[in-house]
Amino acid sequence: MFERILALFDKSTPSTPLPPADAKFALGALMVRTAMADKAYLFQEVEEIDRVLAKMYGLKPLEAAKMRAQCEKLEHELPRTEDLAAILTDNISEEKREAAVAALWDVVYADGNRHAKEDLLVGEIAGLLGVDEATCERIRDEEVANWDKNH
Repeated sequence: MFERILALFDKSTPSTPLPPADAKFALGALMVRTAMADKAYLFQEVEEIDRVLAKMYGLKPLEAAKMRAQCEKLEHELPRTEDLAAILTDNISEEKREAAVAALWDVVYADGNRHAKEDLLVGEIAGLLGVDEATCERIRDEEVANWDKNH
């Protein structure tokens, strides 16, 4: 019993389990990484990640928030962006990779500000996913237009 009490104070005991490194969690981890690229992980970005996860995977708000928490853990545990992008590239179609880039742009615009570090990271991820620069720019322009209409 004493060991269980000590385990509550042990920081090495994970509070959120590491999720499987599948395409859904890899995309979530990339969204988290994109939101953190400017060194500010804001509530609006967290809210947008939850909204995108809920919409893409048919989750209820609480389920999306739990999934995001697992994605945060995966983002921390897999430090190479290339590894996360490879999971997506190996497991989803080109069309879904473009949808993933659109989701990343949604996160970039969630706080109402564009940051060069976020823009660069989305461009890097798009390239790793096999989405060319012109397509990435088209997707960004579409997301900006949607953002302007909805906000």
